[in-house]
Amino acid sequence: MTAHILLLKGFEVELFTGRTNGANVGVSQDVARELPGFVTEPDCRNLEYVTEPIRDYTELPEALLAPRRTLRHWLLARGLTLLPGSTMSLGDSNRFERSDPGNAYHSLIEQLYGTRVVTASIHINLGITDLDWLFAAVRLVRCEAALLLALSASSPFLDGSSTSNHSQRWRQFPLTPPAVPLFRDHEHYIHWVEEQLATGAMRNERHLWTSVRPNGPRRPYDLNRLELRICDLVTNPHELLAITCLLELRLLALRDNMETLDPLCSSSFSADELAQLADSNDDAVAQSSLNAELRHWQDGRAISCRAWLVELLDQLAPLAESLQLSACLKPLDALLANGNQAMRWEAAHGQGQSIKDLLQEGIQRMQQEERISTGEACLG
Repeated sequence: MTAHILLLKGFEVELFTGRTNGANVGVSQDVARELPGFVTEPDCRNLEYVTEPIRDYTELPEALLAPRRTLRHWLLARGLTLLPGSTMSLGDSNRFERSDPGNAYHSLIEQLYGTRVVTASIHINLGITDLDWLFAAVRLVRCEAALLLALSASSPFLDGSSTSNHSQRWRQFPLTPPAVPLFRDHEHYIHWVEEQLATGAMRNERHLWTSVRPNGPRRPYDLNRLELRICDLVTNPHELLAITCLLELRLLALRDNMETLDPLCSSSFSADELAQLADSNDDAVAQSSLNAELRHWQDGRAISCRAWLVELLDQLAPLAESLQLSACLKPLDALLANGNQAMRWEAAHGQGQSIKDLLQEGIQRMQQEERISTGEACLG
């Protein structure tokens, strides 16, 4: 494996806890107190863990699954389990359940957004320290983030009903601030963030909730990675690493082809128009994921989400082969052919399976996934 030329990869994994019948039960404050590496979200029904940065794909499955096994063992002793999906599929989204009642920032979140923020997702971080490359990467990923949401969509249900959205999570989550520009460079980003903080549009440097953002140890000043935030929860490590691999290959291709792949250099649209086009594509995919009709950032041509992904995979195939990563991409073939988690659930629900039954099957699949050994996710 040519790990030495690959990017560092880290994941922020948000999960719901609950009963084996699929009902959400909040225990995050107890988990965070008793298990190292787990942190709370404002609502106690979901929690988060973060993996250490790793380059080699063969080491990532264990990094993703080891914390889940630890958490599952803790939950099992209390008659609880981990739940699939990115929204509270069986509810109750009418009630906010605070994990830390004394936390002023959490109070603000509850007051401003309510349970719109009570979702589970995967944030994918890729290490890039070259700032010109980083901001070009943020621009390109902003314009193509919809494709990655389409592969990951896993939230068609809310409060015991079908929402008719493949990513109810992305449709309900409050993008903040509502309008985020395509950043020209680091200086533009710093100035914009400082302006948002001064006006109160952002309450702190973390209060930038968009499909992709620069990240680092001291935002907005010290940056060392790109953070993709749009993906729904992907519990299967084969599928998650395939999506990550597609993203990484795209960024490596960008590094060597800035003139043709940086939207600011090779689009017929202005930066403001590109931001609007990207947000519109994100919304279309949140509704119908792989079936969505999108507009390409290069020239605005209409293109189906599936066709765009097939086009990208064809373009990236030689690079994947040269880096010995072709096997990592293989799960995307099945995703494109059979649909993402939301589409599979929606089809089964349409044929009469209850949401409760689908969640229980998903719970069992998550348990099976945790038996995958190190390296297996990239061996096909």
